[in-house]
Amino acid sequence: MKKTVYLISVLWSIFCMVSCNRPAEPDRLAVSRDYWQPILFEPEDIAIDGDLGSFTASWAKEEIENDLLVLTLTLKSSRPAVPPPFSVNWNFPSVDIHAFWNTNVDVDKHSYYKNRVSSKAASQAPVLVFLNNKDQNRFTVACSDALNQIDLNSYIREEDVRFYCSVHLFREKTPAMSEYTLRLRIDRRQVPFYVALREVSAWWADQENYLPAPVPDSARMPMYSTWYSFHQNITADDVVSECRLATEMGFEAVIVDDGWQTLDSQRGYAYTGDWKPERIPDMRTFVDRIHRLGMKFLLWYSLPFIGEKAENYERFKGKYLRYWEGQGAYILDPRYPDVREYIIGTYEKALKEWDLDGFKLDFIGFFTAVEDTVMTREQGRDYASVNDAVDRLMTDIMSRLRAADPDIMIEFRQRYIGPLMRKYGNMFRAVDCPNMAAINRARTTDIRLLCGNTAAHSDMFMWHQDEPVEVAALQILNILFSVPQLSVRLDRIPEDHIQMVKFWTGYWKKNRSVLLDGSFMPVNPGAVYPLIRAETDEKVIVAIYNDMFVNLDSKDQKNWDIVNAKPGETVVLDIGQSLGDVRFAVFDCKGNLISDGATRLNKGVHKFAVPPSGLLAISK
Repeated sequence: MKKTVYLISVLWSIFCMVSCNRPAEPDRLAVSRDYWQPILFEPEDIAIDGDLGSFTASWAKEEIENDLLVLTLTLKSSRPAVPPPFSVNWNFPSVDIHAFWNTNVDVDKHSYYKNRVSSKAASQAPVLVFLNNKDQNRFTVACSDALNQIDLNSYIREEDVRFYCSVHLFREKTPAMSEYTLRLRIDRRQVPFYVALREVSAWWADQENYLPAPVPDSARMPMYSTWYSFHQNITADDVVSECRLATEMGFEAVIVDDGWQTLDSQRGYAYTGDWKPERIPDMRTFVDRIHRLGMKFLLWYSLPFIGEKAENYERFKGKYLRYWEGQGAYILDPRYPDVREYIIGTYEKALKEWDLDGFKLDFIGFFTAVEDTVMTREQGRDYASVNDAVDRLMTDIMSRLRAADPDIMIEFRQRYIGPLMRKYGNMFRAVDCPNMAAINRARTTDIRLLCGNTAAHSDMFMWHQDEPVEVAALQILNILFSVPQLSVRLDRIPEDHIQMVKFWTGYWKKNRSVLLDGSFMPVNPGAVYPLIRAETDEKVIVAIYNDMFVNLDSKDQKNWDIVNAKPGETVVLDIGQSLGDVRFAVFDCKGNLISDGATRLNKGVHKFAVPPSGLLAISK
């Protein structure tokens, strides 16, 4: 029998137009307030669909400000019980909605016929955003529970042109419980979508047990990765040689990826889990050689795997969640204390014996319950829930590694980028997109929108050595607002490529405080962010990836940089308020000065000739 529980008994009055007295956001877009009105939404119409069994539901409401509220759902049972799957549903009219945003990198952000994301501790984040064609937020919903599986869905119904939204709970196998709480943060304010997301990220970070890990400055410096340049065929001499060149180009750390731990080069994981440096037997000497170059050293590990041909396979037999047939590896069950201790002890030992500076921890998302997982605390398991055990494992990894080295770096890659992942690590990298500059831009931008001060890293960018230098430069320019990771054989690229890398890496390091810490304002997610802007009180940096106007206004800034990350040579500025007399300089992608001079930028349109992958620098 289905039970419907309504949110509140009192009627909710129709929200009026946004108040003109609302404090202005510093990066709020200029939109006519007469045009904008909030989405009509009645919290009393939120309903639960499904049989709750022995659980009863109650709701509470907290209004934070106009058009921003938090609704709290509490489930209670008089006895511990497995909560049945159910959903929380609501709908609202599709008025002035033209795109959406979620953390799923495989969606185009415009086709909102179906808009869904499934999240848990090690996968995605529970948030949906609906926005208009001026990048204004129209309706943002975020869920407080980032540990357990949350399926957040919406679709547009053709019959009434309304969005029907749902939060599906307990679809994943769950142990018995007596109480559960979920908060829904619903934002209908007139703010840019990136402001709505930034505040969702801060809301999560303020929750108990969600405190993000500290981020050392070394995690915010350009890095060299061995993955695309070497894959599993690495040698210490080759990597040291590459790192010697990388330091000359401004890179300050190396990530030694998969391949160091085994002589198997088939990309599988049948031999994974013993973590003996078979390919590089004298790992400490290798690390010391890198340190003498002035670089930090991070080492790759796959968190959950024990290969069927590993020595440790028999040791943990009976303590696996499942078998990954395609890769010949088993998934460890973190609910066993000795499993967690083995994983943590492996990293502690490597950190101390080899003097590492950080870890790239991969495949955390494979820690999941399956159909035949027994969800109880018995037979040596001290947790019933796999998700709770993962949280304990990852929390303890970060705690114990930081005790040994407070500046330890821990990298995770997309899609392991949710609110709890910020507690477990301090570097989020875009998921693999080799030689795909625009996709790298989209993925790093998606990370930036939610990651707060956690270091957002590009996927390792690469290009063919025969690329024209202006085209090769696009790999860097498309990830300019994240921490660069390079994975090119530097000993094989031509001299003009080396000059280009040196110039743009130097530019990035000089302007890091703007690119990473300034107000971050990407435009039009449905068009893959064709313009991205970051600004501080002193400087504005705008990167343009398609032909479009660059809007500049006279504020307190004294410097404006326009990065021409597109094929054409024309950069058009639309000056809203006069900038007055300025100096300008134009550079090509290798840092050569092409032209400079003085001009006056009055209100109106101004055109500059800037080489492809070049830079226009303007200063008062």
